[in-house]
Amino acid sequence: MASSDFDVRAWHTTTEEIHSDGGPTVEQPLIKAAVTAVIRNPYAGRYSDDLSELLEPSGALAKALVSRALAALGGAEAESCGKGAIVGVAGEQEHGVACLTTPFGDALRDGIGGNGWVTSATKVGGVGTSIDIPLAYKRALFVREFYDAITVTVPAAPRPDEIAVIAALATRGRVHHRVGGLSKSDAKGDGLR
Repeated sequence: MASSDFDVRAWHTTTEEIHSDGGPTVEQPLIKAAVTAVIRNPYAGRYSDDLSELLEPSGALAKALVSRALAALGGAEAESCGKGAIVGVAGEQEHGVACLTTPFGDALRDGIGGNGWVTSATKVGGVGTSIDIPLAYKRALFVREFYDAITVTVPAAPRPDEIAVIAALATRGRVHHRVGGLSKSDAKGDGLR
């Protein structure tokens, strides 16, 4: 993705590797990765009914984020995903949502072979604001073992006229999931069940 498409100031990667969460160590750890692109907000400080400057190029941004997030998983397959945005205080929450709509979601799903609803979170905040990016199974939203999140904080972003746009991936469900519900093996892969 050319920097002129979205004017990316910085990239930030967050990773976690979980081998146990109160129970025995598992053979296959849970690896989570979230990559953030810090972009200029073209609507900072002004209201506009037309948010196309954020909507139209968002698919290309998602492709770049997914590529980096897959690399951060170290070659493992992405089984779950989520997306999010933190909008600097001169912008609106709607500016973050505009970055994450259909073009972004389609590119994220295509990049990991998914077809499910991509969960998301957006908020307005200052430099260093944290956000929890929800994660869900990439082929069926109702597979409970994948309900999870990764916390993202970018120490130097977003500045007031920026948006921190995030794609998050994980390699499996929670390491000690045991609360029932639809299992991955029983999912139809229809995007919901």
